Amino acid sequence: MPNRTVFFVSDGTGITAETFGKSILAQFATKPRHVRRPFIDTEDKAEQVVREINMTAAQEGVRPIVFITLANELVRERLTADANALVLDMFRTFVEPIEAELGMKSNHRVGRFSDVAKSQEYHDRIEAINFSLAHDDGQSARNLAESDVILVGVSRCGKTPTSLYLAMQHGIKAANCPLIPEDFERGKLPSMLLPHRHKCFGLTIDADRLSQIRNERRPGSKYAALENCRYEINEAEAMMKREGIAWLSSTHKSIEEIATTILRDLRPDRLIY
Repeated sequence: MPNRTVFFVSDGTGITAETFGKSILAQFATKPRHVRRPFIDTEDKAEQVVREINMTAAQEGVRPIVFITLANELVRERLTADANALVLDMFRTFVEPIEAELGMKSNHRVGRFSDVAKSQEYHDRIEAINFSLAHDDGQSARNLAESDVILVGVSRCGKTPTSLYLAMQHGIKAANCPLIPEDFERGKLPSMLLPHRHKCFGLTIDADRLSQIRNERRPGSKYAALENCRYEINEAEAMMKREGIAWLSSTHKSIEEIATTILRDLRPDRLIY
């Protein structure tokens, strides 16, 4: 799909439209240009976006694809009627059939974050983010008993981004702690982890990929050497096996897949809400 642009237009942040749109586009072997246009909540703003979409269509010679989440009917009609584009309306596609099924009208509320910010769920999510930042890379053993999960693994295998994703998306208090050569020499987990072994989940990674990542940080170092990476990974996996800690490889998995596996194995209750 050369020279093709995809717009994500919303009266809120546009995150829902973009997430859904990207999931659909991932089924096609293409890399279109992405344009997110959030907070389109008036007809004037819709007109501006229509002009941008139509100009893009004229410049590229093909009509753009537009994913929209617009609650205001006038704003939505202005965009769908005037845009020279394939417009995919998530509200009309999903909300209207649900209205029919439930026998009730949706509230067609524009945005939702002002209400969410007052909720306990939002508060818990912020607390989880603060917890994960405070317990990143084994910085602190304080309040580890409050953690929902503790990620372990060698340095640079993906523990930090996974911890933050779990906190931001699921409100999970996720700590993480590296396994280092000194731990392998002692032949046991860091002492701070021993009382919380049942909360530990391990990440591992292919040695070639780990060496590549570490070389970006410390090129030519022993830390990044392929032989050292193999040693650390083998020792870490052996330790996790001895301690009965489940683990998975982050080499070919997205953060979303890793996080979902952790929730399924350690906190299945968080998959029901």
